[in-house]
Amino acid sequence: MEFQNGKSIFLQIADTITDKVVSGEFPAGEKIPSVRELASEMGVNPNTIMRTYSELQAMNIIENQRGIGYFVNPQAQRIILQNKKKEFFNNILPEFLKQAALLGITADELKKHLETLNPES
Repeated sequence: MEFQNGKSIFLQIADTITDKVVSGEFPAGEKIPSVRELASEMGVNPNTIMRTYSELQAMNIIENQRGIGYFVNPQAQRIILQNKKKEFFNNILPEFLKQAALLGITADELKKHLETLNPES
């Protein structure tokens, strides 16, 4: 995995895992890779994965079943989507609208381009 500057590696890995939960690659109730497996796969220190898993546990995305491993919380997909929508509406959309205003892009222009990009809606 290629890591980006500006965001902690453990958070980038957490984003990758949440994307896999939302896509169904890691289904609700299913076991996810062990700390050592994921560390090897990602090419990072196991402590980084432990920090990632701790963060995901705090968010109620995964659960630790002592002696067995980490499993996807049955409500994880709903929690992730709720958090991502909140982030979108509180952070991304306001910045997007600010940039559009700076560029003099009108609501009609935005609507036209959105319809072109997403004709099904």
